[in-house]
Formats: sequence, C-alpha cells, structure tokens
Amino acid sequence: MIKAIIFDLDDTLLWDKKSVKESFRAVCLEAEEKTGVFHEVFEETVREEARQLYSKLDIFPFTKKIGINPFEGLWGTFTDKTDIGFRQMNAVIFDYQQNAWTNALRKHDIFDESYGKYLAERFRYFRKKLPFLYEDTMDVLIELKKDYRLFLLTNGSPTLQNEKLEMSPQLVPFFEYILVSGAFGVGKPDPSIFEHALRLLSVTKEEAIMIGDNLNTDILGSNRVGMKNIWINRDGQTNSDIPYHWEVESLSEIPPLLKEIQRSK
Repeated sequence: MIKAIIFDLDDTLLWDKKSVKESFRAVCLEAEEKTGVFHEVFEETVREEARQLYSKLDIFPFTKKIGINPFEGLWGTFTDKTDIGFRQMNAVIFDYQQNAWTNALRKHDIFDESYGKYLAERFRYFRKKLPFLYEDTMDVLIELKKDYRLFLLTNGSPTLQNEKLEMSPQLVPFFEYILVSGAFGVGKPDPSIFEHALRLLSVTKEEAIMIGDNLNTDILGSNRVGMKNIWINRDGQTNSDIPYHWEVESLSEIPPLLKEIQRSK
C-alpha cells in the first residue's frame, strides 16, 4: 500500500526549462537590438559557452555531486554557508556568469566586457521574474493530498531552490517535508538521499513512490533503493537502459494510475 509520494521539483512540478528558455529569449532579443545578432543564434552561442565554461570550473565536481546545472549557475548567487563547496561557488559564480555572455559576444566579433556584464545581470533579473508551473500541477497536488503524504525531493542549492519556491509559494503547503540535496550533502541519484527521505516519512520503500522527469536522477536513484517510480516523459524521449516502473506524459495521468496501482496490490 502506497502511503507517500516523493516528487521531484524542476521540470516535474515547476516548468524550469520554460523559465530558462523565456529568460534567454528576453535577454537575447535585447542583445539583438543592440548587436544585430539574431536572438536564437545568440542564445545557442551563450548556452554552449556556459556549458563549456561550467565544465572547466574547479567547483564543477561539486556541482555534479549536488546536482546544479550550468543554467542555474547563470542566475544563482549561491550564498549558502553550510558547505565549503557553496562558498567556493559564490566566489567564482559572477565571473562565470559574465564570462559566459562576454565569450558569446566575442564569438560574434563583439568585444565588450561591460555589455557582457549587463547581459548577465539581465538574465538574473528575468529568471527571477519568469516562474512557470505546468497547467495541471495544482489540480494534481490538490487531488493527491487527500490520500497521500507528499514529500518534495530536489537537487540543488538550498538558497536557489528556496528562491524558486518563493516565486511559486502555492506549492509549499502541500509538502510535509522539503529536502534539498545541497542541505543534505549529496544529490539524486545517490541512494542515501532517498533513504533519508524514507526515514523522515517513517515509511518503507514499499510504502512510497518516486515521481520525476529525470531518468538519471529521479528514476535511477529510486531504483537503487528498491522504490517504485513513475517517469514523467513529456517530450517523448526514447528510454536509455534505465528501467522504470510506469511512464506517463503528464501529471494529470498520475491520480488514476495510482488508483490502479493501489487496486492491484
């Protein structure tokens, strides 16, 4: 009998990819007016420069361990004090943000560091102004809250993930616990963070189910502790070699699926 549902946050309940996309679009449209570089071309350049720079940072192994991606790095400040890794991130993150935009400008023969810094600031501004939920997020949480205990398990920096939740405050009351990997010390798919979630809920692995969009974190991690899972595959991805228990295309499919799962017990 399933008693608790453990939800991922980004691109499961929050539409983080859309927030990033719309923030890039807003900044790159501004840049197009000034530079003449087509906004979609410039966006791809910035994304590629950000990925490359991020992977070369000394703190990159720490970001992999916690689960912080390059585009979160483009707007976060990482003022968390609990881990030296965050303090090291905070020391370099503003240079990373500026360099990603400045390097992208250079790729288009525009050599203007001050404008690169301005664009970095604009991206931080827009990302904080453009939160998105999926259209079925709230209805599904309302329905599931009636019958299940809900837990939010998210990778990332506590300050950054809390900022996302502050931008969408309607989510918070649904969850009995909110666990951020950066506060725990390691992120999904490490089994220890799933085991900690089960301990907090005082349920067994058979009494909980993981719901998330990421095979490599949500699904792989829950597999490692023997917990059943539901993979949200909105984009019609072709599965790799990571097994999952059930697959849906939207959150709205989950309540009837859970009823079916419960009946089959």
